Amino acid sequence: MAVMKSCDEWKPFIAMVAIDFCFAIVNILLKKVLDEGMNHLVLITYRLTISTIFLAPISYFRERTSRPKLTLRILFFLFLSAIVGTSITQYFFLLGIQYTSATFACAFINMVPMITFIMALPFGLETVNLKCNSGRAKVIGTLVCIGGAFILTLYKGAPLFDHSKATSTQAMDHGTKLSHIRNKERWTIGSIALVVGTLLWSSWFLVQSNISKMYPCQYSSTTIMTFFGAIQSAILGFCTGRNLSMWVLKGRTQVITVLFSGMIASGLGFVGMSWCVKKRGPVFTAAFSPLVQILAALIGIPIFHEQLHFGSLLGSVIVIIGLYILLWGKKKEMQKCVTKLVQETNAIKEQEPHLPAITVSIDSRCP
Repeated sequence: MAVMKSCDEWKPFIAMVAIDFCFAIVNILLKKVLDEGMNHLVLITYRLTISTIFLAPISYFRERTSRPKLTLRILFFLFLSAIVGTSITQYFFLLGIQYTSATFACAFINMVPMITFIMALPFGLETVNLKCNSGRAKVIGTLVCIGGAFILTLYKGAPLFDHSKATSTQAMDHGTKLSHIRNKERWTIGSIALVVGTLLWSSWFLVQSNISKMYPCQYSSTTIMTFFGAIQSAILGFCTGRNLSMWVLKGRTQVITVLFSGMIASGLGFVGMSWCVKKRGPVFTAAFSPLVQILAALIGIPIFHEQLHFGSLLGSVIVIIGLYILLWGKKKEMQKCVTKLVQETNAIKEQEPHLPAITVSIDSRCP
């Protein structure tokens, strides 16, 4: 029994590591096809359509006996989840990846737990008690993350790797200077797009937390969400671009990217994250975000010659430090909450008639 319990405790950890590894590969593939000229909304539409087709039969047969009735409230939340988790969010992230790099884009994902924590405060999903160490750690970690985010956005820094061939040192001509200015503008636009995408992605965890309570079927909810997302991105694609030729996939790389990102990232990846949110909560699930950047850098820099700048490295390190200060505070808070629950439960064991009502109040204090 102890071995089985230990395995169950490790399942969410293993699932998130596998998901982040797939996300790192997908981010690098996305950067490659976007540089080849593939339209953002076309890529999102195909990716979500493949995900829907892939998950539909799995969700039908796997959850047909346990699936609750769909209501307008649940459909609304799933539609909102598609906006903040798939269609619009992916558009901003793809724009950011195209104008910067996959490694830099992954650095912004590191801020998701901090932003999720801040967004959860007004809704009562998170609390801060400055009188205890856990509460102070959560505030300090959040401030450190914000500092790292400002460095990521405002300071690019010098490149750390030189992938170009050695050339003679000559003064830059007018055309090179113009190119440098355009690249700087693209980097700024990409950074802004990544900030917006990160805000939307953080809000997805809060929306998904409600969905997992109302509709606890990960395969079915993900299928419906990707279906809504495919429709949303297709409508946006047809409204912004009337050229039908952009919907034709060109080359093996684009086909592989669409299939892999659709079935693995948007399909099984969202199912796995929804399951982890249900099992361990949104903060635990978002805590694995830094792993995406590390894996993307390990793959992208040596193989695809991705560039890494000093500002990105410095900001990422600061964000990760702040993130784990925040998570340490969260862990201590949960340990304190569990200890308090055990003490209160032991104290009321002799009052069996009042046990159900007391249990409800305890659960409401420790969601």
